[in-house]
Amino acid sequence: MDKRDLGAVFRERLARVMRRAGLGQSAFAATIGLDRSALSQLMSERAVRLPRAETLVAIASAHGVSLDWLLGISQSERLSAEIAPMLAIELGASGIDDSRLQHWRREATGFKIRYVPATLPDLLRTEAVIRYELGREPDARIEASIADAGSYLAYTRRPETDMEVCMPLQRLVSFARGEGMWSGLGAAERRAQLARMARLLDELYPTFRLFLYDARRTFSAPMTIFGPQRAAIYMGDMYLVLNATEHIRTLIDRFDSLIRQAVVNPHEAAARIAQLEEEV
Repeated sequence: MDKRDLGAVFRERLARVMRRAGLGQSAFAATIGLDRSALSQLMSERAVRLPRAETLVAIASAHGVSLDWLLGISQSERLSAEIAPMLAIELGASGIDDSRLQHWRREATGFKIRYVPATLPDLLRTEAVIRYELGREPDARIEASIADAGSYLAYTRRPETDMEVCMPLQRLVSFARGEGMWSGLGAAERRAQLARMARLLDELYPTFRLFLYDARRTFSAPMTIFGPQRAAIYMGDMYLVLNATEHIRTLIDRFDSLIRQAVVNPHEAAARIAQLEEEV
């Protein structure tokens, strides 16, 4: 890993330890045998070098985290944790109501979540659309999906939330026209879904930002990047889960390239979707 990336990961995780400790800089510095100015230097984005080994050990020992985690080698903070596998396959992925997604979201609280949905963004879907898309699933799963959509929306309304979503503009156009997988969904239900999306995008902006890209120019598999913790690529009935910091950063770069190629930006998204609603 590049030294600058390693330093950024360390500063990010040190900041997390400080927030959890609930101490000011002076008090926190005292717990690890530093003065306030030395701690400020460690936290500075201009810092090139990592702290000395004894400082790393002092942070890990005083605040109960592992050295591997502080340095971005492991995704687990526990002192006794083994290094997490760089790549894992999680079978039985079931979409919005999957408890793993809920757990990963909670772990990423306070960090940016980057999301490429498989259809429409889960938390913006209406109950009617969820029921239509999951029509062949057991009733219990449909009800769980509806409940989790509400929980996910409540999570997104929290002040510390920072979420970016990228999806193809053509998918929304197809939805509005009732094409493809939505060919059996009535016009009234499609209008209600688009109206809800436009309203929520206005309400949640700027902490929730939707970018629409041109599917003729670029492609992305469905995925979610949970801050610096992990990334999960959705593959229908399984997740490909990446835990290595360098892999997560590669996917973040890929996500950022989708943003750069957006043809509709967040401040325009609600109006563009409202226009589609009028055309239904």
